[in-house]
Amino acid sequence: MTIEILVPDLPESVADATVATWHKQPGDSVTRDEVLVDIETDKVVLEVPAPEDGVLEAIFEIEGTTVLTKQLIGKIKVNAVAGEPTSDVLADSESSPTKRNTASLNEENSEALSPAVRRLLSEHGLAPEKVKGTGVGGRITREDVDGYLKNIVEVPAVTKSVAVEIELPLAHRSEKRVPMTRLRKRVAERLLEAKNSTAMLTTFNEVNMKPIMDLRKQYKDVFEQRHGIRLGFMSFYVKAVVEALKRYPEVNASIDGDDIVYHNFFDISIAVSTPRGLVTPVLRDCDKLSLAEIEKGIRDLAIKGRDGKLTVDDLIGGNFTITNGGVFGSLMSTPIINLPQAAILGMHKIQDRPMAVNGQVEILPMMYLALSYDHRLVDGRESVGYLVTIKELLEDPTRLLLDV
Repeated sequence: MTIEILVPDLPESVADATVATWHKQPGDSVTRDEVLVDIETDKVVLEVPAPEDGVLEAIFEIEGTTVLTKQLIGKIKVNAVAGEPTSDVLADSESSPTKRNTASLNEENSEALSPAVRRLLSEHGLAPEKVKGTGVGGRITREDVDGYLKNIVEVPAVTKSVAVEIELPLAHRSEKRVPMTRLRKRVAERLLEAKNSTAMLTTFNEVNMKPIMDLRKQYKDVFEQRHGIRLGFMSFYVKAVVEALKRYPEVNASIDGDDIVYHNFFDISIAVSTPRGLVTPVLRDCDKLSLAEIEKGIRDLAIKGRDGKLTVDDLIGGNFTITNGGVFGSLMSTPIINLPQAAILGMHKIQDRPMAVNGQVEILPMMYLALSYDHRLVDGRESVGYLVTIKELLEDPTRLLLDV
């Protein structure tokens, strides 16, 4: 019995996807729910598990190939044992089910291919038809594949994306060319779109972080014992942002054609750095969350981002974005708006600086704030007032509790 491996349903906003990584090769044994292949979209990576125990019989779409929803990408032979001959072989991009109408696989050779030969063909992106077999009955052996690779003059076109090491004319110099991931491509497109389609300006301020640092120092142990999570700065940032959004609804709005959409909820996008790139998962209904719930929500999103477990639902929506470059040491920056949102707040490194306080010089832990906003929707009065509100709330966190 053979089971088809299909591309899972893609989100409505995603037209196609890319085969990112095959974790198994033809001839390998698989167990139920074991991840076979990663399908990368411009938002998330979808894991395709094995539906049953058996052997991966064939791969029809190699790494780097663009695929659509419900497209056939492989087959599993149920209850088979690794090492037994299978009926199909690895297919290259030319023999993909989506591209072949009249062409068919060489059935005689496919029955005779050993797992080692299939793996070797897969590594080099070769179709079995390209290699002449010298084994019994015209079967392809490892020596046949090795000989083909040695005698080849031109590098065959392979759809699999690989990193290429290039030696430069000068001694001891080289460079590495790596294909962009779909996520990186999408991020680049959105950044350019934001720069080219909005009237973006940035306004700055600075905040004295000593009150919050003293508050954390006083209650951090009790807070962690009671809630099971550390009290960080981000929960204060989120609380201040939400309170300021309530006072300046223009900053919590977005432009849709010729209309302005005012949002009556507070879903905050949190910029998270992951191995695949920068993503902005959404923490929803922040106005209804406590400090502890905000800290737990941010921690969960960060862990999911690190492990590549973020879903499309985690990433869609969001009315306002917070990005904290201070964790990497950034002292000041001009963040780019996360479309279709109207503004983004940049937090930065907390650094001791001499400040004038009541005619005296004091050393205080100061942090720069940067608010980038779309001037088509937010005027200077609202943008400056919004940022000043955040500054006042952070410098006197008691106001967050008293709603003043």
